[in-house]
Amino acid sequence: MRVSLTMFIYIGRQFLGNFLGLLAVIMLIVLLFDVIELLRRAHSHTDTSFSQILEMAALKLPFMCQQVFPFAALFGCMLTFWRLARHHELVVTRAAGISVWQFLLPVITVSLCLGIFQMAALNHLASKTLAQYEKREALMLKGTQNLLALSRSGIWLRQANPQGQAVIRSSRITTEDDEITLYNVTVFMYRGNDTFYQRIDADSAVLEDGFWQIRQAWLQKPEETPSLEDTVWLETDLTFNSIQDSFAPPETMSFWALPGFIENLEQAGFSAIRHRLYLHSLIASPLLMCAMVLIAATFTLRYNRRGSTTFVIAGGVMTGFVLYFFADLIFALGQSDTIPVVLAAWTPSGVATLLGLATLLHLEDG
Repeated sequence: MRVSLTMFIYIGRQFLGNFLGLLAVIMLIVLLFDVIELLRRAHSHTDTSFSQILEMAALKLPFMCQQVFPFAALFGCMLTFWRLARHHELVVTRAAGISVWQFLLPVITVSLCLGIFQMAALNHLASKTLAQYEKREALMLKGTQNLLALSRSGIWLRQANPQGQAVIRSSRITTEDDEITLYNVTVFMYRGNDTFYQRIDADSAVLEDGFWQIRQAWLQKPEETPSLEDTVWLETDLTFNSIQDSFAPPETMSFWALPGFIENLEQAGFSAIRHRLYLHSLIASPLLMCAMVLIAATFTLRYNRRGSTTFVIAGGVMTGFVLYFFADLIFALGQSDTIPVVLAAWTPSGVATLLGLATLLHLEDG
């Protein structure tokens, strides 16, 4: 027997409304805790106002919304079927000969659409706002000004020192045994924030301990004749690890921009494991949303048969937290290159889906 369109829309609308309501409540709680934490961190920064704190918390909110999407689906599905069971609608549905797979179809369809929306649209917004949040956090709360950008035009690196700052541009970069070499280097040096006083052009620059060793460097100052130096030592506080960490975190990259960024990163000789893992986890997010629906349904069916509300709530919460820590563990193994990236990204959603399917098959057909 096929599910009628009316029932499909009714159940799907119930789930969507519960999902959005729970998501709004969770995000208000997250926003409150974020504001409190930012106020604590900004306590020693007297130049940071409360309005700036609120703006930073609001910028981080889309990213946090993306993180809690699966849990909102889990509890939204549990609430939907709990309400249907409370009003005996599930009993009538079952009496009409409709199986659990048929009345799960609308919820799975909506959750799949929500997962695609999260991957294709929400992630794009979250990456943009999180990038702005991290820039403000670095300037207002951490006081760091070393920024690095990787694009098809080359490497752009900005470093600060007590005398001013330097902007370094390189067309190519190589790494070997924690040693970084820049090629076709141009350095713009400033006193303070914007007073230009010197430009350096060279074929290469090697990162030494606390210095850039720039070989065959042409030095040019305003209204002076360029001069050639065999070696110029440019002071820096950068290291191999700090430069790699300065690349944009995968969370600040949109799903649509990640493939190109990964290609540029690997061409530059840096590891792209984190970015590949994040990309595959985004692709797996629709499956994870469906897995949450299957797991929620197993607890709801047990509630219908045993009448234990405490079991439903406790089981759902425990399952959510266990899955969260399991996913973190698998992702950590993937980032350390202990297991393949694809396996690390798809294991949490795959295991949760198989677990939900197996339990439902046992309850319904076992």
